Amino acid sequence: MQTARAVPAATVVNLRDLGGIALGRDHRLRQGILLRSGQLSDFDAEHDLAVAALGIRTVVDLRTADERQWAPDRLPPGARLFVADVLGDNPGVAPARIRALLNDPDGAAALLGAGRAEELFAQTYRKMVLSPGAAAAYRAFLDTAADPRARPLLFHCATGKDRTGWATALLLMTAGASRDVVRAEFLAVNLAVRAAFGPAVRDFLDAGGDPDIASAVVEARPRYLEAALDAMDERWGGFDGYLDKALRLPRAVADRLRADLAVPD
Repeated sequence: MQTARAVPAATVVNLRDLGGIALGRDHRLRQGILLRSGQLSDFDAEHDLAVAALGIRTVVDLRTADERQWAPDRLPPGARLFVADVLGDNPGVAPARIRALLNDPDGAAALLGAGRAEELFAQTYRKMVLSPGAAAAYRAFLDTAADPRARPLLFHCATGKDRTGWATALLLMTAGASRDVVRAEFLAVNLAVRAAFGPAVRDFLDAGGDPDIASAVVEARPRYLEAALDAMDERWGGFDGYLDKALRLPRAVADRLRADLAVPD
């Protein structure tokens, strides 16, 4: 199943162009207008000319205020920054603390040991759907993505798998992709994320860290996405209800985004 195309980048982790993903009815997502990644704190335009050449106009940062302060984005030339903080009303949750957890095996064990790691991440995915603050952030993200003047648009969190994963799911479902396509793209980031966190995970394990915690923290797991989808279905009866009642996204905005994203095969 077609997933996003990895974009070679020396200083940006997990950079992917969503173009080419199947949207059903013989259409695919337009290339070169929506990209996802991890944080841009190490981006170096002089040494990453391929990224600079993408012509990014807008960078949407889904991270918390603390994350932005600790590791501020370095923007591609000519890009503007738009902040859509998904976890601002609950900044202590696990996706915002992955690097800190991997640097503290004892703290990770206290918070996530005894099998709690996967459960905590699944609960966080539910919060990304049910939290009013998260809904406001994702509404702002979709509003921005629907503006042709904002594209090409790059959106990211810390690793490009959790908050960015749900943002990608929203874009794909808005554009008409099936849930199977959404699941495939959600899981497709694992290779890049594992590679990016390889040294930190090895240090964590060498210091006595629990390998089950490390894998639950670093991986995009099917259960995480299913927790978000289940929360959406239970509370709002599916994606259309979520767009309308939780995000309060005007139908005209969704229609415009859908029309702009889809191109014939």
